[in-house]
Amino acid sequence: MEKGYSDKAYRWNRDNYSSKRRFIDIWSFVLTLMYRLWLYNKSWSYPGGITDIKQTARRKTLAIWIRNTLLDLGPTFIKVGQLFSTRADIFPIEYVEELSKLQDRVPAFSYVQVETTVEKELGKKIPDLFQSFEPVPLAAASLGQVHKAALHSGEAVVIKVQRPGLKKLFEIDLQILKGIAHYFQRHPKWGKGRDWIGIYEECCKILWEEIDYLSEGRNADAFRRNFRGYDWVKVPRVYWRYASSRVLTLEYLPGIKISQYEALEAAGLDRKVLARQGAQAYLLQLLDNGFFHADPHPGNIAVSPNGALIFYDFGMMGRIKSNVREGLMETLFGIASKDGDRVVESLINLGAISPTEDMGPVRRSVQYMLDNFMDKPFENQSVAAISDDLYEIAYNQPFRFPATFTFVMRAFSTLEGVGKGLDPEFNFMEVAKPYAMQLMSNMNSSEGNSLLNELSRQAVQVSSTALGLPRRLEDTLDKLERGDIRMRVRAIETERLLRRQSNIQLTTTYAVIIGTFTLSASILLVKDYIWLAIPVAIVAALVSWLLIRTLLRLDRYDRMY
Repeated sequence: MEKGYSDKAYRWNRDNYSSKRRFIDIWSFVLTLMYRLWLYNKSWSYPGGITDIKQTARRKTLAIWIRNTLLDLGPTFIKVGQLFSTRADIFPIEYVEELSKLQDRVPAFSYVQVETTVEKELGKKIPDLFQSFEPVPLAAASLGQVHKAALHSGEAVVIKVQRPGLKKLFEIDLQILKGIAHYFQRHPKWGKGRDWIGIYEECCKILWEEIDYLSEGRNADAFRRNFRGYDWVKVPRVYWRYASSRVLTLEYLPGIKISQYEALEAAGLDRKVLARQGAQAYLLQLLDNGFFHADPHPGNIAVSPNGALIFYDFGMMGRIKSNVREGLMETLFGIASKDGDRVVESLINLGAISPTEDMGPVRRSVQYMLDNFMDKPFENQSVAAISDDLYEIAYNQPFRFPATFTFVMRAFSTLEGVGKGLDPEFNFMEVAKPYAMQLMSNMNSSEGNSLLNELSRQAVQVSSTALGLPRRLEDTLDKLERGDIRMRVRAIETERLLRRQSNIQLTTTYAVIIGTFTLSASILLVKDYIWLAIPVAIVAALVSWLLIRTLLRLDRYDRMY
């Protein structure tokens, strides 16, 4: 067995999976996780009592366990974990950090399975398709692996071959995950304010797209076209004659990994230039065509001998929709004027925030961000620091960062880390500043001086509000006179105490009833009236069940308040 891989990992390399076994493995993980989360706030589960330091350490330990278990559960859960690493609105920052470390370093599958897949998908034997084919893979990932080969024309290529049985595994796992999503949606604690069904559907969409190699090929072609005017960026060509939904043949573009700093220096390449070019390439993706690489980790970026950046793996890409620009413009005006209400409203329209009955905490969080970040010079800010602050605010708030937004923020943070590794003085914001200024300038000119239009719009709005105010006051007074407006004052603390008192009285009543019926059943049993003792005992048991439910409700009230 290859060092570092568990026994469970080797169950992935086969064509057939047991749905019953997968059900047991997945639900065992979910139930264990729920139990450990339940223990988290129990003071008796901490030796010496509960403290913030102990809770932080437990969150870190639990996050590592989650990451390792997802790796053991296989391809579906590695990808789900990677997607969840973008959902800091759902999970604490410790979980997000650990899930972002989920890498596709998994055991390779056999050459016999590779040969079978290639011949089935492309309709010919490997010797008829390729002049040479290396049986040992260059790399293995959770969804497939890559082999070097040569066409009969002499061109060097790489062949991506999908892991055997992956489609069936996805079908089994996603069906189980659907049940889990419905369970969490109905859960009184974890379902509140969360759209688990929507998250599940989003995961399904991304996962099915990523295992369609024809879709990845189209992404690679589009990405290549977008950079055809830049000689310092290289994207492998797709050989469509040798492609299918499970096999993809790409141009072989070898290079030095962008994180191999010593090798880059040995090749005589300027690390500072590479750091800036990495940031520039990503900004061009976002601002010029809105089509960007959603997973730019160091394993997917290399450097050619002449210093050009090489991008690999186009399974996970992002697009910025055209209507997002208008929403971002509205947000920009709100940020510039430090208007928290306006920013919140624009974020609701963008789908980044889900409106709730009480938006006060969200507005305060946004206003805090505006008050604390607007006075700092743009170029002195760190993407990673801003991301962490956003995620910290988003957790347990009704924020719903869209997948595109979180992919962009994660990519920015990753590129900033890569840039600082190449050049300790690198600052992503400094590189981004001229691009941001150009974007704002273009938006102003293309929309016919948006600032003046906005000021005019606000002036009209204020005028109409002022003119309509007397009429609205008169309408309000009329409604008060007619009794159409009702006011309800709630004393939340008083209501809680009354509910608790009512439950305590109910438990006392249940206890008396249980004692009475238990005693009656005992007397009847002693007197040999068994046929009467049994129904009396059943009534005592039912009331006992009601007592337990009431006690649990009391415990829940105490924890909530």
